[in-house]
Amino acid sequence: MRQTETLQRLKSNLIPGHVYRRSDLTSFSSNIDRHLIHLVEEGHLKKLSQGMYLAPRNTAFGEAPPDRKSLLQSFLKDDHFVVYGPSQFNMLGLGTTQLYNRLIVFNRKRVGEFNLGGLTYTFHRWREAPKQLTPEFLIVELLNRLNELAEDREQIIDRLSFKLKEFNRRKLLYAATHYGTLSTQKKLESIMKAKGTTENE
Repeated sequence: MRQTETLQRLKSNLIPGHVYRRSDLTSFSSNIDRHLIHLVEEGHLKKLSQGMYLAPRNTAFGEAPPDRKSLLQSFLKDDHFVVYGPSQFNMLGLGTTQLYNRLIVFNRKRVGEFNLGGLTYTFHRWREAPKQLTPEFLIVELLNRLNELAEDREQIIDRLSFKLKEFNRRKLLYAATHYGTLSTQKKLESIMKAKGTTENE
């Protein structure tokens, strides 16, 4: 009877679409490994990888993918990260138009490619990582990865120089200092000096 009650308590605390580590669920059971086997067998959890489980969320179109934030937070054991695709550089208005079928996780812990929840993520590790995506961070990442882009690099730099005042200088400097390579910092400093930008709030 006690085992049934424990299983019910575990089930009631599962949020559909969320990803859990084994350690997230140990407070609900003194025999978590046995109960995890039961939950997987009954379909209440789906094993994603060693120690990671998805609480499935069904829709009219079938099983929904896991909540991305929950998935990556469980994988990294950290909430300091941002996810973006290089295609998002296109919204900066710097002349980039290519579409890229990849997702990059800028984070403090992992490096390399990992398949999680049916998608492949490329993890780039840095000493610090923001919690949210901003245009200024994307500019810094664009400069960090300039050599990886298919577009003409000189045209991107020229366009950034032309549009620089549309972005927050203070936030750009912060992003460059915290998330930019030395090369990126030098490029941005050179552009700013050439344009004589003033800080905008």
